[in-house]
Amino acid sequence: MSLKDQVTEDMKNAMRARDSVRLGTIRLLLSAVKQKEVDERVVVDDLMLVGIVDKLIKQRKDSVAAYLQAQRQDLADKESDEIKVLEAYLPQRMGSKEITAAVAAIVSALGAKGPGDMGKVMAAVKSKLAGKADMTLVSQAVKTALAG
Repeated sequence: MSLKDQVTEDMKNAMRARDSVRLGTIRLLLSAVKQKEVDERVVVDDLMLVGIVDKLIKQRKDSVAAYLQAQRQDLADKESDEIKVLEAYLPQRMGSKEITAAVAAIVSALGAKGPGDMGKVMAAVKSKLAGKADMTLVSQAVKTALAG
């Protein structure tokens, strides 16, 4: 069963269970998937879906930070609940040591030296680690690898 089919099935289960938070979050996800399919005229596969989920989680994390700064704990909690629902659709994430090792291997394979090669390294890293690692951690690992 594809990840998209799993999301659709989870939406049906959330409807049956009358789980409004889960249902609303899954509907937002399916809406983002449909938008991507219409805009780019593609059929979203599992890898693209993971990218969409990553993007939605990043948006939610940014919102949580903004709500906490504005002292709106109720809205921050709502966004945090949505993050938990979305994280269920992500594959097992790499740890920081695995990320550092993968970035080091890519940097040495490309022969990159210094911050000027950041774009080249990030492009290679994104294609290899997309959906497997938090890209914020990956970016930090690339900066560290190129600085040293």
